[in-house]
Amino acid sequence: MSTSETPENFAFAATLGLVRAVRDLRWDQAPEDAREVARHCLLDFLGVAVAGSREPLTEILVNEIVKPEASSEAGLIGRMQRASRLSAALVNGAAAHALDFDDTHTAMSGHPSAPVIPAVLALADSAGLSGREVLEALLIGIELECRLGALMGPDHYAIGFHSTGTVGTFGAAAACAHLLRLDEDGWLRALGLAGTQAAGLKSGFGTMAKPLHAGRAASNGLFSALAARGGYTSNPEIIETAQGFAATHAGAKPSREALDRFKGRFLIRETLFKYHASCYLTHAPINAAEQIRAEHHLDPKSIDEVEVRVHPALFGVCNIQEPKTGLEGKFSLRATTAMALLGEDTGNLETFSDASVTEARVVSLRDRIHVVRAEKIPSTHATVVVNINGRIFQAESDSGQPASNLVAQRENLTRKFMTLTAPILGRRHADALASAALNADQLASASKLIDLTQAG
Repeated sequence: MSTSETPENFAFAATLGLVRAVRDLRWDQAPEDAREVARHCLLDFLGVAVAGSREPLTEILVNEIVKPEASSEAGLIGRMQRASRLSAALVNGAAAHALDFDDTHTAMSGHPSAPVIPAVLALADSAGLSGREVLEALLIGIELECRLGALMGPDHYAIGFHSTGTVGTFGAAAACAHLLRLDEDGWLRALGLAGTQAAGLKSGFGTMAKPLHAGRAASNGLFSALAARGGYTSNPEIIETAQGFAATHAGAKPSREALDRFKGRFLIRETLFKYHASCYLTHAPINAAEQIRAEHHLDPKSIDEVEVRVHPALFGVCNIQEPKTGLEGKFSLRATTAMALLGEDTGNLETFSDASVTEARVVSLRDRIHVVRAEKIPSTHATVVVNINGRIFQAESDSGQPASNLVAQRENLTRKFMTLTAPILGRRHADALASAALNADQLASASKLIDLTQAG
């Protein structure tokens, strides 16, 4: 072997490394805390998707895409219509992300469940698969997309790509490749197809394009696995190859170290769940503002100015200065901090209506809030400083820490789920759906999950 052919000179086979890191994972071999968080992901996904099934963007997709198809392959969450598998994944993924209330993950730099679970459910519903198979597949899909997010590094998100749409396509493809029992070559071809379709730009934030990213990722990921099963070819080194996913979407080469450091870990355990119905990067300022309000009982009218100190990365994500719609309000640090200081319930979907975001008292306080760059803090950390006639009130918060108490997390997510679903399904049907989600590994047919979202 010549010097130029030594192993250290070969490019790191990132695509193959990702496949081998997750392909052999099995539900019964995963630690119980990882399995419990997988159940939480399913519960939370179904809750936000049921609520999102009533959003205008979902109506548009049903009317323009689903109805003309007249297909009955797979069910739609929260609706009586059925669709083709690919369209069901599209609609259910978009619905789950419509409210921007779904889970997130710092390694992925995106929302892990919304791209993966719709693809898995569409395939499971059409093929008669079990709830346990669904949970195992979502576990595998989330593990792959989080590792890929870490491989890509922060530049992928920083230059303008929405990881939920890009990295999420790979996660959906991996989950479906597992359900279809593809061999290693089939997995590589599925990921190759996922990589050439992966898309989603942050410039669409605050519009219906953002939820579309999740829907397209789910649909394209499912398509990639189905096409690979049929023999469709692609580049099996799509991540690391010249002009491949890493080079074009992050301008860097993925390193082996980024993958090795997660060996033996289950990253699903680090999933973060939302209790405010807005962009996750607004949560730390909201929490800090709520702490100041609770501790000092300030009169918002007396506030002279507010300073919100956050990492510069947030300026390109959630710093819409003067939101005119509820959807834009979810991506406004000024508006969400104002709402928190005013005592508004940011976990209530109605708080982010067009009328609420543009209400006079919200706008008045919003315009006294200044967002300031803080270079040396994590993107999930924030400091809020309130000035009232020279008196300073300050609080800090970090929303980037996964829950240490999974019993409490289950209880919190169940309350959130009931708030979202009971008004649509009725209390009895919502209870039944929650129970089915939290015991999905006991379900003989995953189709029951879809059926229960259509009850009431």
